[in-house]
Amino acid sequence: MPALSVAARSLAALSLIGSVVVGAVPAMADNKIGGGAQTPAPSGETSGGVDGDTISSQAGVIVYDRSKNGAGGAVGPLTSTTNWTPPACWYAPKYTPDQLKAYLEPIWAADSTGYEWDAQQRDRYVKGHPYTDFNKDKAGDGYWWDSYVNKDFPPGWDKCKEPYFWVDKGDPPPADIKNAVTPEILAELAYNEIRVPSTTVDLAPAETTKVNLPTWAWLDGATFRPVSVTASVPVLGIEATTTAEPVSLKIDPGTADAVTYPASGVCEINNHRIGEPYAKGKSDRTPPCGVKYLRSSGNGSYPLKATITWEIHWTGTGGAGGDLGEGTFGVTQNVVVQEIQAVNR
Repeated sequence: MPALSVAARSLAALSLIGSVVVGAVPAMADNKIGGGAQTPAPSGETSGGVDGDTISSQAGVIVYDRSKNGAGGAVGPLTSTTNWTPPACWYAPKYTPDQLKAYLEPIWAADSTGYEWDAQQRDRYVKGHPYTDFNKDKAGDGYWWDSYVNKDFPPGWDKCKEPYFWVDKGDPPPADIKNAVTPEILAELAYNEIRVPSTTVDLAPAETTKVNLPTWAWLDGATFRPVSVTASVPVLGIEATTTAEPVSLKIDPGTADAVTYPASGVCEINNHRIGEPYAKGKSDRTPPCGVKYLRSSGNGSYPLKATITWEIHWTGTGGAGGDLGEGTFGVTQNVVVQEIQAVNR
């Protein structure tokens, strides 16, 4: 039987707003117009769970553990160095039999989607083609699955158009259902939640440097350690942990009139440390990580950009795991370069 389209669901939901309240449906209050989809909880919140046979549905029934994630006001999301993007939509448990009944019957009663569609839906979920009475005889033995969407609504968020389908506990979803939640999809969703520290580098000389004077650059080693996020679906007993590990710092001086140390501008991470702090007695040494400007910045400054590359990998239920490529996060800081040729350090 035909599924309720995204447009039809939206129309149905709009017709019910303000007129139908179904207190017995925990998931309904979280539903967003557009395919019964839901947006994940705001960053920093944990949501989703199960109480007996009742699904508490938010964020795709996904619980995020961000306790090992980057924290503070200077963290930010990674930008993939490939064309990889997190899943735009996926399928996961959403309703018990009573919840699906309480959600659909008011829509049918409102007659907002037309007699023909309503009859087809009743035939599918009530009259045995293929489900009978919302599978109430299987209450506690499985869940109705539906689509969820990425909170940013990227292209493709409305591509999960399968009608509600039933999955018994312990069974995999139907093989022809694409993007049914798996440890790998959880890993990709966890990737989207990763936050890494800012890459503002320490410079010596700080803020204002001199033409032809090597400027040392380094990052606090204690800050740049692996971060991770774990995503799980409690009602399915599956999870995945995505970990980001810093591997290198790339320095872009903000002008062609400069040279970097090393020449590639890429400073490898060594023992959780990037570069080396400047100290007295190092004035005759070449910095392991840094920059030398060849021209004054005049009355302005050069936008030095420091970008950390992070390797991303994941592990999940059943020994699953793999790589998710690399991601980067960078910030720009202004450097003033003065026209002084020789300086005693």
